[in-house]
Amino acid sequence: MSLIEVRLRPTSPWRVGERAGDRERVDVVYHSDALYSAVTHSMGALGWLEEWLDVTARANGEPAVRFSSLFPFVGKTRLVSPPKTLWPPGNVGKLYLQAAKLVPLDVVKSGVVEESRWQVDGESECLVPVGGSAPFRLSMRAAAAVDRITGATEPHRTACLEFASNAGWWGVFEVSDANWESRVKSALRLLADSGFGGERSRGWGRAGEPHFSDASNLFRRSEASESKDGMWWLLSLYSPHESDAVDWSHGEYSVQVRGGWTDSVAGGVAKKQVRMITEGSVLSAASLRGHAVDVAPDGFPHPVYRSGLALAIPAPTEIVVRVVEASRVQRVVPEAVVSEEVVEIPIEEQPTVAPEEDAASVRVSREEPVNDAESEAVTVAPEESVELPAMPEEDALTAPQPELVEPAVEEHAAVSPTEDPATVPGPHDDAQPEAKPDEVSE
Repeated sequence: MSLIEVRLRPTSPWRVGERAGDRERVDVVYHSDALYSAVTHSMGALGWLEEWLDVTARANGEPAVRFSSLFPFVGKTRLVSPPKTLWPPGNVGKLYLQAAKLVPLDVVKSGVVEESRWQVDGESECLVPVGGSAPFRLSMRAAAAVDRITGATEPHRTACLEFASNAGWWGVFEVSDANWESRVKSALRLLADSGFGGERSRGWGRAGEPHFSDASNLFRRSEASESKDGMWWLLSLYSPHESDAVDWSHGEYSVQVRGGWTDSVAGGVAKKQVRMITEGSVLSAASLRGHAVDVAPDGFPHPVYRSGLALAIPAPTEIVVRVVEASRVQRVVPEAVVSEEVVEIPIEEQPTVAPEEDAASVRVSREEPVNDAESEAVTVAPEESVELPAMPEEDALTAPQPELVEPAVEEHAAVSPTEDPATVPGPHDDAQPEAKPDEVSE
């Protein structure tokens, strides 16, 4: 058995009939029984109808081909009907997840819903990425039926799905024969050109070239799931076969009534209605086969099959809602482990130190005048010994500074460029002795 994924990108609106038959309503899932019916019509056009029915609807053993339903996708996000035993999750967060009928496949497989990544689109009932768009929107198209004899008109509106440019349908089918794999692909290519669903005469239901890929990495079948108490997650509609031993007291499932009209050269009449297990149901059984039900009305010249062949995979684990706040508080280092080296000094108390300047020589007081003459270098001969005056016991930086009195300009003579600035009397050193030739004053 090989599992193949198919993707269809619609090029026109799609009409998927709603189960109540209302023209102004549309379904958001293209069910597996409708897909089987469309492929059967294509097999008849390609000349393989009887062989096709023999290996599927009329097969005595396992059918050669099984179809899942077609679900929407947008970008790289595949949406699917979630397992009913797990959705909606019990630990509900801030998102209203009960409104989401279609959930990303990655969420179901991982079992985690991060609220910061996903949002629920109310119109399409899809759980989509935050900031992203829904795969489709519901639209109403107006039309009118014209009586060709009397000319009377009957206006009406029809609901349809209009897909985004990066969205479409995706689904899987399982085949046991390579020959039928190629034939199914040919039938799907023909349907992409002729149309799926309703209103095909108006050009609806068209799609581009189908894209096929291996889907074995999407779902993994395990031997443990095929035990007597195995739980199966349905990706298709299902009608129980007489050999299926389903434990109806376990699992969770829902039933849907399927009807419709025949599309045959024998005429269009209403089909017999049948109850089927819906997608997303979880059933407890050793294995699920299903069968095709003959829904032809009484006296119809040929049988009309509605596919209830099951395509099911092992049910995943429970889904957990992970709440992530949008504005998370940054991590703060505890006070117990903060060292003195990381304590910041206020900006107004930080002295400015030049890279070449010694930090000990920085003047703390802003009112203390800076004598530009002190910055001049004193040239000392190599033979001379410089005797420095003794430093006072009190630190000059901590000693109180006298108040500066700005002297009058006329009381001080101009300093000659040749004079030593240290010998020029300042405003507070009138009694300062003259420096000897062999001494240097600060």
